[in-house]
Amino acid sequence: MTHPTRRTALTGGLSLAATLMTSRAFAGDWSPSLRYPDPAVEILDPEFSKCRIFNSSVERLATGFGWMEGPVWVADGRYLLVSDIPNNRLIRWDEVTGQASTFRQPSGWSNGNARDLEGRLITCEGGMRRVTRTEHDGTITVLAGSYEGKKLNSPNDLAVSADGSVWFTDPPFQISNYYEGEKAEQEQPHHGVYRIAPDGSLSLALSDLQGPNGITFAPGGTVVYIVEGRAKPDRLVWAYDLQDGTLANKRLHITALTAGALDGIACDEDGNLWCGWGSTGGEGGNSEAQDGVMVFNPSGKPIGHIHLPERCANLCFGGTYGNRLFMASSHSIYAVYVNTRSAQPL
Repeated sequence: MTHPTRRTALTGGLSLAATLMTSRAFAGDWSPSLRYPDPAVEILDPEFSKCRIFNSSVERLATGFGWMEGPVWVADGRYLLVSDIPNNRLIRWDEVTGQASTFRQPSGWSNGNARDLEGRLITCEGGMRRVTRTEHDGTITVLAGSYEGKKLNSPNDLAVSADGSVWFTDPPFQISNYYEGEKAEQEQPHHGVYRIAPDGSLSLALSDLQGPNGITFAPGGTVVYIVEGRAKPDRLVWAYDLQDGTLANKRLHITALTAGALDGIACDEDGNLWCGWGSTGGEGGNSEAQDGVMVFNPSGKPIGHIHLPERCANLCFGGTYGNRLFMASSHSIYAVYVNTRSAQPL
């Protein structure tokens, strides 16, 4: 699943901290299931059966973090990068050693992460109110920090299209407190969705969503899914057609209902949408039974639920064959092998 044009990336100028965190160190009272199939991987519709691997269990890879977000798999390095937002750092979990370490600190209170077509790390630095690119030598290039002379809100999540454009969401979440960044006044008159074109130009793609959050592409890259995280009363996922660098034909894809909170999303090769999921924390539902990942088929029907002991903020596919689902969930990183892979090249 590695993109043929990608180079080995993220190798220069990025030191690791000496302190390692392993799943055993912070395991708490959680333990993996000893049963097959794992009851945490729930089939809501028979259609999900082909996605589940019978004897694959949910694993906790590492824990003890502040608030985990924005996982991205680095295939040529065999490691996962995840944002630990309150601690202002990027965490690296290594597939070979099974250990986690600090990849970058400070990280600009990083949130969403992705890789471009050359394998460079693209990061939403929500606390710094900008989107950056880590070059192959480790230097950092600012791709976007303002629009029409005003600072961005707090870039949240992003996805890279087939032409190399970077699409990112820009709600004001991280400038609302001193926990995930620095409290500041919102300068943009909207919660935007933006496109950074291959030539570096920045354009506003959408301005009519409240709290745009997770964003991903369907197989083929011609349909874009975007979470509206502050829609009332229900959280929503909208679908758009990608046409010549613009978004068209807005249509409702998923309604989360008042009891469910949507966050980051990922699409698999069959067009199923895997959604970070959890209770709304008192805005309509508090059930811990909701926490984890919800899976919807291409028609928007719920077909599967991966139950976790923590709310899942974001997720991505990775691993040797691209069939390992990594879940950034509150204070921990979880994973489970599934019988599908990402719709996007890794």
